[in-house]
Amino acid sequence: MIAILDYGSGNIRSAQRALEKVGLQVDVTSDFEKAMSAEGLVVPGVGAFGSCVRQLRTIRGDEIIKSRFESGRPTLGICVGMQILFEGSDESEERGLSLLLGRVEKLSAPVLPHIGWNELTDSSSLQLLDGLEGERFYFVHSYALKSAPSGVLSASSNYGEDFVAALEVGNLKSVQFHPEKSGDAGLQLLQNWAATL
Repeated sequence: MIAILDYGSGNIRSAQRALEKVGLQVDVTSDFEKAMSAEGLVVPGVGAFGSCVRQLRTIRGDEIIKSRFESGRPTLGICVGMQILFEGSDESEERGLSLLLGRVEKLSAPVLPHIGWNELTDSSSLQLLDGLEGERFYFVHSYALKSAPSGVLSASSNYGEDFVAALEVGNLKSVQFHPEKSGDAGLQLLQNWAATL
């Protein structure tokens, strides 16, 4: 069973449909025990960093993600669901979960938000991106991590400047883009994630 963490933020139905399309049984839940015990947990995120972190804490989602990370249980963060793993963001004074070192910053680009399809570079070391070299993924964001912390496997993309588009630390994996809106490439990424469970 895959749990999608429902904390009032995120494109949950699209993520659910995409995960079901690759053959996974999915439960959308805000229940602490269900999210903790799920074979895999998906943490979506749409909107502002601060409101996502605050809403997450109302259902003890921060505890769930931290506990799963510390015990090596598979978790996938999407978009702001990736950003909240870090110490903070230029978008808000709210602190992130600080599971990983680093701060999310506003992109330096002539037009924001960044909305559209981008290729990734340095993707060959990531399990999520196996067989997806040269593919394009769908992004919607104005903020991003500009460099990955030491010891973290990552792939980057570019919009005005380079930024971290995907990363993996053991069984914690996350992407800045939306696999559920990225067509066949996004479905393949979710299938790759399912294969690691």
